[in-house]
Amino acid sequence: MNNNPIGIFDSGVGGLSVWKEIVEILPNENIIYFADSANCPYGPRTEKEVQKLSLKLVNFLLEQNCKLIVVACNTATAAAINMLRQKFDIPFVGLEPAVKPAAEKTKTGKIGILATEGTFKGNHFKKTSHEFANGVDIFTQVGDGLVKIVEENKTDTQEALDLLKSYIEPMISDGIDNLVLGCTHYPFLCDTIKKIENSDRINFINPAPAVAQQTKRIIKGIEGSNTKPYYKFYSNSDVNTLKSLLSKIAVDDDGFEFIRV
Repeated sequence: MNNNPIGIFDSGVGGLSVWKEIVEILPNENIIYFADSANCPYGPRTEKEVQKLSLKLVNFLLEQNCKLIVVACNTATAAAINMLRQKFDIPFVGLEPAVKPAAEKTKTGKIGILATEGTFKGNHFKKTSHEFANGVDIFTQVGDGLVKIVEENKTDTQEALDLLKSYIEPMISDGIDNLVLGCTHYPFLCDTIKKIENSDRINFINPAPAVAQQTKRIIKGIEGSNTKPYYKFYSNSDVNTLKSLLSKIAVDDDGFEFIRV
């Protein structure tokens, strides 16, 4: 057993959608989460910028003695995870757009991917699309502005609904039946997405549960045995959105600690 914490980082609060799934299947693990909200969003940044930011966050988590690090950000995974794996001798778990399950589940032969600019530019997306989606029409949409809406805790506003309509309605008209939420922030918009006409015809794919399962597989042999694990949440910006989103997804806040750095 190894009671050192799991580390999770994201460009902001979106990675809490991954945190939630990891807590559910690994309830005896201490977890440290870092929201890099001061530098959010990562999507428009260059690969080198994202690598530099990711390196800084990993070094911080390693100072907290993390035994495994989850890169809970599609953009950071695409830009930096290979570099991180080469540089550090600890396990890393990353994300990639869930093209494979969408392609496997489609009945219309048409799937949509809603993601950041950085994710679409990355090799992970190109590789999975080529490998798993031959013969499937892929409709892509950069979700400009959606991360900001989640970071500002405006997920249930008319602004959010209007922006989501502009992105998703054209894909619905094109006949998609599966939509990949290719950014960890986007699951927090699901309730608003359901207000879009005909959205009930679409299967929304959230990669977070698969990331949690992969974390569980990789951590085998270094599992924690904490009966009362702690959960620390660091942010270099306001922690109020972290608290607000956690109140929606967590059963209770026992053992929660919020630190602004």
